[in-house]
Amino acid sequence: MEKLIACCGLNCATCEARIATVNNDDELRKATAEKWMKLYNAPDISSEMINCTGCREDGVKLAHCSECEVLKCVVSKGYETCADCHDMDNCNIVAMIHKHVPDAILNLKSLN
Repeated sequence: MEKLIACCGLNCATCEARIATVNNDDELRKATAEKWMKLYNAPDISSEMINCTGCREDGVKLAHCSECEVLKCVVSKGYETCADCHDMDNCNIVAMIHKHVPDAILNLKSLN
């Protein structure tokens, strides 16, 4: 299975938004928007917003990326991912992601 690990450890290769973007799949954009509206209680998500190549790849990003505290932290420290940080295991910034998606921390640890 392909892996494209985000700054936080999420695998962008399996993300519906990235898959829809890479394949220019409007049906998947629509389905992803509907899923995320319910999952994140965010009724303002539209299919037009579902465009992302991944935070570590060139190209379009989700609007949230400009507000992502994990991305801001990684960039400010000159790191590639949280795996480069010696405080990763105790970090409050990325903790919520790792709590809800335990594979994310495993992905990061596999980079070292």
